[in-house]
Amino acid sequence: MNPDDPLLKILACPLDKGPLILDGPGSALYNPRLGRRYPVIDGIPQLLPDSGEPASEEELTRLRSPGYGTGPS
Repeated sequence: MNPDDPLLKILACPLDKGPLILDGPGSALYNPRLGRRYPVIDGIPQLLPDSGEPASEEELTRLRSPGYGTGPS
């Protein structure tokens, strides 16, 4: 999965149904509102509620910084 993937515009968090942010390397999708991280394995987002895990404080700080993120605007 890459930042230009049109699929990012329609993907949503399985818990709050809000938009997700793709991490730069494309290894995870983040929901900064809930502090959750969803892995992307072999290009396939794992978006089951149980597949999410808490994101580290460092990850969340980076994601919440102004101008970061490739999710829908």
